[in-house]
This record gives sequence, C-alpha cells and structure tokens, in this order.
Amino acid sequence: MTTILVVLCGASAAFALSRYSFRGREVVYIFFTLGLLFPAAVAILPLYLQLRNVGWLDTPWAVAIPQVAFGLPVTIVILRPFMRAVPAELQEAAIIDGCGRFGFFWRIMLPLSRPALITVGVLAFIGSWNSYLLPLLVFSDADKYTLPLGTAMFQSQYSSDTAKILAFTALSMLPALLFFSLLERRIIGGLSGSIKG
Repeated sequence: MTTILVVLCGASAAFALSRYSFRGREVVYIFFTLGLLFPAAVAILPLYLQLRNVGWLDTPWAVAIPQVAFGLPVTIVILRPFMRAVPAELQEAAIIDGCGRFGFFWRIMLPLSRPALITVGVLAFIGSWNSYLLPLLVFSDADKYTLPLGTAMFQSQYSSDTAKILAFTALSMLPALLFFSLLERRIIGGLSGSIKG
C-alpha cells in the first residue's frame, strides 16, 4: 500500500514540479527537499496522538499514510530531474496529436520514467518493509504485526533457542532481498539518470 501510494503521489508531484511553471514552484520543491532532513522518529509522538484523535489506530492506514508522507521527499528529489530531462518538444507533439496533460503524463511520461519509478518503488518498499517504531506504536493486536514486529516478538518468545531465532530472521529477510536483487540494475539506472538530470 505504501509503495503504490508513494510512487503515484510522488510521480504526480514531480510531474507538476518539473513540467509546469507556477508561482511558488521552487518553494514547494525546497519544502519537499527539506523533508529529507526530518527523521520520522522525531515526529513519532505527535503522529501517534494525531492518529489516535482521528481513530486510525490498529488500521493499516495508520502506518501507510505517515510512511507515504516521509517517503515523498526522496521520491520527488529522484523523479523531478528525470521528468525534467524529457524534451518539451515531445509534450508539444503530444498536445498537437490531441493528448491532454493527464494523457501525456500517463501514456508518455510514466513509461519514459520507468527506471526512476522502479528505483523509488524499491526504496519505498524497503523502507516500509523495515519500519519498526511506527507499527510498534500503532498496532496493539499481535495478528496485525508487521514482519519486523513479529520477528522481535518471536525473539522474545524463543530467546533461549538461537537456531530458531536465526532461521526466522533469515526467512523474514528473504522477500525484501529477493525484491531488491531482481530490480538492482533498474535501481542503479534510475539513480544515475536522476544524477545526470
């Protein structure tokens, strides 16, 4: 859920910040860039209180929405130069052919930005997968625990059996490692493209 929302919202924001001129565009971009300096752990107490006031505790949204908010800055910083590098002539040609702004974004910009989208998708997935503190505060029901929380609970339950703990920890890392290894080349291509831009 977090990965999909980060990629969709980040791509939309990066598209607007890279392709259209409007008043305050650079201020908005700087605002997102400053978000890189703000760690999630600093905001955990006010975030918990806000989620409790809204009534989202023990729901997946209580973890997904804050993770999206903290994942957007890096997503926009990577995607904006990538989308900015697409020639303006391509957009003009698409408009002449009857393609609107949304059509250009959906049919042309997103496919051209695929390496960068995969990069930010993997970064969002790994960040969400490894999240520990927020799910620990949000979920009180053990059935809703994320894998890192389940691993910690397993370790406390079987603290005397080191072999079981190591096997469980290794198994819990496999999906993230597999996801990363399958898309490793694309990640490097996406990051190098954003640096060149």
